[in-house]
Amino acid sequence: MSTFDAATARALLTRACADRGLPEPAAADLLAFGENAAFDLGDPAVVAKVGRGPAVAERAGRELAVSGWLAGQGIPVVRPYLPEPVLVDGHPVTFWHRLAPAVRPAGTADLAPLLRALHALPAPPFALAPRELLAPVDRWLASADGHVDPADVAFLRARRAEYRAAIAELVPELTPGVIHGDALPRNVHVGPDGPVLLDLETVSGDLREHDLVVLALSHDRYGVPAEDYRAFTEAYGWDVRDWPGFAVLRGARETASASWVAQQAPGNPAAQAEFTRRVGSLRDGTAARWYPF
Repeated sequence: MSTFDAATARALLTRACADRGLPEPAAADLLAFGENAAFDLGDPAVVAKVGRGPAVAERAGRELAVSGWLAGQGIPVVRPYLPEPVLVDGHPVTFWHRLAPAVRPAGTADLAPLLRALHALPAPPFALAPRELLAPVDRWLASADGHVDPADVAFLRARRAEYRAAIAELVPELTPGVIHGDALPRNVHVGPDGPVLLDLETVSGDLREHDLVVLALSHDRYGVPAEDYRAFTEAYGWDVRDWPGFAVLRGARETASASWVAQQAPGNPAAQAEFTRRVGSLRDGTAARWYPF
């Protein structure tokens, strides 16, 4: 499996820009590196997202369509600069209008009203896939072959099967429908005109509880303060921890989150250590602190 690193992503971006007549992006700033590599092109005022490979190509195209539909529904969202992904060696590259500078960091109370509005929407005029939270686990783990303990990989694959079956049996409290899929304050930008929803690639049609479990897990694992979590639940109007299915979705998301780090492990000792920490805490059933990547 070919390595996807910052240098590879920049080379792919260069070819995508040339394909669409955009300036050579040698000075583009790398903003984030995860499932995508995000770059600020500077001039023009565009942010580009380079996907890790063909497996995320369909999702990239859907994200662009979702953005247009949500904007038409009155949800403030990031807007595309180009209407379709550019495919470079199978990697999707999407281009987005850069938002005005943030006036302050986004908080949990900024996220909750956006989710309430999103969760009140009807189904879009195109199909939304379910939130296949555990579907990429095998791909993420395979990308770390030779860089992480095979026993940890086997453990996560077994958990994936267990939780995938358990999710199918859940009875929701909320009416299923449109969800964001990765509902965190980091995916909200507070600009001069108010909060804007970002990173729409996991927008799905599924249990609304998916969106609420994300922040509950962030409180449990990533150090989100209790008062911030309380502000979120008060603004949304419900605490998902009161739902009988909470432990299942939380466990599934922990499994996915631990597996996600595996794709960062090749050549990254810090990611290898974090992967080991996460798997160890799942094995032991402890509430160990996890650290974001």
